[in-house]
Amino acid sequence: MDWPYELQIGWRYTRAGRSGRRNRFISFISAASMAGIALGVAALIIVLSVMNGFRKEVRDRMLSVVSHVEVGLAGGAALGDWRATAEQVRRHPQVAALAPFVSAEALVARGDEMRGIVVRGILPAEEEGVTELAANAKDVLARLTPESGNVVLGVELAKALRVKEGDKVSLILPGGGSSAAGVVPRLGTLVVAGTFDAGHFEYDNGLALVHLADAEKLFQLAGPNGLRLRLKDLEQAPRVAAELEVALGPRAAVRDWTETNRNWFASVQIQKRLLSIILTLIVAVAAFNLVSTLVMTVTDKRADIAILRTLGATPRSVMGIFMVQGAASGVIGTFAGVLLGLGVACNIDVIVPAIEKLLHVSFLPGSIYLISRMPSDPQQGDIVPIATVSLILAFLATLYPSWRASRLDPAEALRYD
Repeated sequence: MDWPYELQIGWRYTRAGRSGRRNRFISFISAASMAGIALGVAALIIVLSVMNGFRKEVRDRMLSVVSHVEVGLAGGAALGDWRATAEQVRRHPQVAALAPFVSAEALVARGDEMRGIVVRGILPAEEEGVTELAANAKDVLARLTPESGNVVLGVELAKALRVKEGDKVSLILPGGGSSAAGVVPRLGTLVVAGTFDAGHFEYDNGLALVHLADAEKLFQLAGPNGLRLRLKDLEQAPRVAAELEVALGPRAAVRDWTETNRNWFASVQIQKRLLSIILTLIVAVAAFNLVSTLVMTVTDKRADIAILRTLGATPRSVMGIFMVQGAASGVIGTFAGVLLGLGVACNIDVIVPAIEKLLHVSFLPGSIYLISRMPSDPQQGDIVPIATVSLILAFLATLYPSWRASRLDPAEALRYD
């Protein structure tokens, strides 16, 4: 197949630069431009993949503890006839399972250690159908029986309190009585029946599980103060929550998992957008380095351009030659960056631990970043736009130098050659 001569010459110029000091320098600048584009594209893919992975990992760990939708009453009051409410909720086609619960804040103390926690009262058998944590830790949660006084603590909370199975902890509960000395807090004593590990520091360090009957007694409630729902499609949670709020009436307080940690998810999305803009500018700088490469090539190839023009090449053909050269550099740099970015993103679970071991550092302390390993989730919806924008920027960078080459006067170019 005979390729157009513009494509052949442009590709030849892209590979040129093996002889002569000036040509070698131009070749070096061209290679540096391609490397800059490749590194910029790879950085974009790696960073966005890590952000996607981080969001997905934290979301999955949150949802192992947090239900898709929670139904309650304003102010946290008891539901009253919660079974009637449950029957009404079950009619929604998206509801796959539900479980009653009590949730309230308290202080837990052991010796000199005291922590603010959330105490959640559950029915272990019902909870298994709602959260992954209950399904995975059902043997431990089976120890939560009515009137047993048992509690299951998050693993980090147990470490902080320095307790193990069989030890006793004290609860300082809201709603104490008054005396001549002031307000006297209500106290409760629970026996540690085991621990759970949700893989999410916030819950491992601040959640305690008790039986529903014990929670009602501790917090002086006449019944559960909410229902936890698992949906067939968790992405439908906002819509389902809105529909249930309308169906249950004005007193109902319904929230979905996106509202439970709304600020966190919003901040991650904002960070992703800002990082995308910053790294796209890096790709743009690398792409426009092609301008200097093409300007130097045009200057070096003045005689060649003049000869082509005298042989009948049109200004449009000359412009096409240098556009091919610049576009080829952009395409090579972009696809090299995509391959490099995907290679790192898909193996980041191996690369990061190796770097941490080599440098003796930890990039993700669990107490700060909620997770302790670097996740990655490359998505086509990120990679395709990144490659497209890089190619467009590289193409735009070729326009002016190529246009200048097409305007070169052959007589002027050959005057001193």
